[in-house]
Amino acid sequence: MSKKKEAPIENVRIIGIFAHVDAGKTTTTESILYYTGKIHRQGNIDLGDTQMDFMQQERERGITIMSAATACRWKGNRINIIDTPGHIDFTAEVVRSIRVIDGAVIILCGVGGVEPQTEAVWLHANNEHLPRMIFINKLDRIGADFQRVLAEAKERLTPNAIAIELPIGNENDFRGVVDLLSEQALIWETDTDEPTVSSIPAEMAEEVAQAREHLLDSIAETDEDLLMRRLEGEDIDLETLQVALRQATINGDLVPVLCGTSRGRIGVQPLLDAVIAYLPAPVDMRPILGHNPLDEEEILERPDAFDAPFCALAFKIVTDPHVGHLTWVRVFSGQINAGEELLNPRTGGKERVGRIYRMHADRREQVDSMAASDVVALVGVKEALTGDTLCDPAHPIILEQFKFPEPVIAVALAPQSTKDREKLQQAVMRLSDEDPTLIQKTDSETGELTLAGMGELHLDVTIDRLRTEFGLVPVVSPPQVSYRETVRKAVELTTTYKKQSGGHGHFAEVTMRIEPLLDEEAEQALNGVVFISQAPPGDLPRDFWRPTEMGLRRALEQGVIAGFPVQRVKVTLTGGRYHEVDSASMDFEICGGMAARQLVRAANPALLEPVMRIDINVPEDFMGSIVADIGRRRGLVSAMRARGQLRNVDGEVPLAEARGYATELRSMTQGRGTFTLEFKRYEVTPDNIAEGVIKDRKAAGKIPER
Repeated sequence: MSKKKEAPIENVRIIGIFAHVDAGKTTTTESILYYTGKIHRQGNIDLGDTQMDFMQQERERGITIMSAATACRWKGNRINIIDTPGHIDFTAEVVRSIRVIDGAVIILCGVGGVEPQTEAVWLHANNEHLPRMIFINKLDRIGADFQRVLAEAKERLTPNAIAIELPIGNENDFRGVVDLLSEQALIWETDTDEPTVSSIPAEMAEEVAQAREHLLDSIAETDEDLLMRRLEGEDIDLETLQVALRQATINGDLVPVLCGTSRGRIGVQPLLDAVIAYLPAPVDMRPILGHNPLDEEEILERPDAFDAPFCALAFKIVTDPHVGHLTWVRVFSGQINAGEELLNPRTGGKERVGRIYRMHADRREQVDSMAASDVVALVGVKEALTGDTLCDPAHPIILEQFKFPEPVIAVALAPQSTKDREKLQQAVMRLSDEDPTLIQKTDSETGELTLAGMGELHLDVTIDRLRTEFGLVPVVSPPQVSYRETVRKAVELTTTYKKQSGGHGHFAEVTMRIEPLLDEEAEQALNGVVFISQAPPGDLPRDFWRPTEMGLRRALEQGVIAGFPVQRVKVTLTGGRYHEVDSASMDFEICGGMAARQLVRAANPALLEPVMRIDINVPEDFMGSIVADIGRRRGLVSAMRARGQLRNVDGEVPLAEARGYATELRSMTQGRGTFTLEFKRYEVTPDNIAEGVIKDRKAAGKIPER
């Protein structure tokens, strides 16, 4: 079929909907689908019948776990929507969604305001220079306050947030919005889908006038010509203002703020109008950048155009029970038909696209081709992983890879019977392929299978999926904190490996220095370790440098004092000796591993523990006991604030002290408290606690003996 008949690129919007848990992302998406005619009845999260939360676990828990994609039409435009999870444990879904959209709608709860996941999403969006707008939802709830939440957005997200609507009424009386640019009031009567357009309520006239002046000033300040016209007292027409606001939004100079209630379907049509009016089409975005697979220094770009070389990014891998392996892609440039071949520059191999599907949550619509601005799922592409580029074999390009946070908590999984062992390993591997923040490892000596993730909920959902999707009920160990190891001082040692067994012997000697690294340096290093060789080639030929590094890195990855990876270290190979006859690459690999263990033990080693940001919402009566409990858990309180009728506590706590906190918080607050945990950094574990961890690891046989 002809792509151009489907939708001109300038009439396409590719947006993501993001928010904290329970701010109303999925309900907003349901309302959008209802108004655009995609569905005929709006689903309800409480009843578990929403379109976008289609997984069994999502419907049982009332939360979004997997990002879901759909497309709808509004006033001659096509809107591709990605609905994302709000829980911090599912950050991977947010990270990869942000890379493939052109604009974002950030949902804020009219009661809760700016919450932790919202801030995390905002920072990810900043990194991608993503145009955004804010929708303040749930203004019909008790405790909702538009102006308070707008002030929070300005303070905690961006000073560029600017209201383009004001609410009419509040809480139970909320019934509509005032459009500040058109100076019209839109009022939704009870049980009606379409608003009545009327004049601005008299009691709001002064407030609207002030807000409109502020909006016009803000728009004019982003356009020099407009500013001069405004200073000269000229009345600027609506169309000119909208064009200027659109450009300011795309540039990131302004973030329009709208309001409504998605469940009551108030303010959703103006939100759709604003998405079309102010968020960019693919052609408004800068061309996507990548590099030549054969030369990282050669930067290439691909414009959003049908006639450019084909280029797409695989951002999600899913196993569908009906069609098998699905690879979700965002097409940035070019067009191809089903049956054609694509190059995966990471593997160097070509893969044939069997079928192409447009997705509506878990439902599929098969199409003949895909082209720039499409978000589709492919069948037949087997080798692609999350973050892989798929491109025209004649014009290879590699786009920037995703960067995902490291897992912070792990469990050991064992099959119910030995016959299920291989089935369990295959199932865990498949789930890990889908979710890059799930890391599975099998101990080469004990055969134990471990699964690490972003939090207890993340692991809980994954284990539940093993049961529902694969029919497996593994034996699960209690969650274990993913510590790291490091050193606290610089040490230089010489290590010798020598073995004589008749005939040729084995000999290798290396001198290496280990020292602590700053956090910023460690983030840029491979697995948190910098390796440098300064050994004079006359003392140690270059052929032995690489095997030494391989042995060193393998030993550091296995851990030394507690069996956790050693990170935040710099190791320098300063010298060594070899034997003309007895030395081989394997000898230096073994010697590198021996040296790693000796160096770490001599350099005042320490355990690093994950420290989490904790954000707690509780009724005021429980504040005292909550703050005292954080102190008991070796935590710190950094801020306390009012959040509607609740009180908010923002602080830090070591993950080891927060295991099982959900149950304890419910107990302390009579079931009325909620919280989120978000990884913040690694910090040195107090020695007395580290000793206990090491003792337990020894007892469990987790510490390498060599």
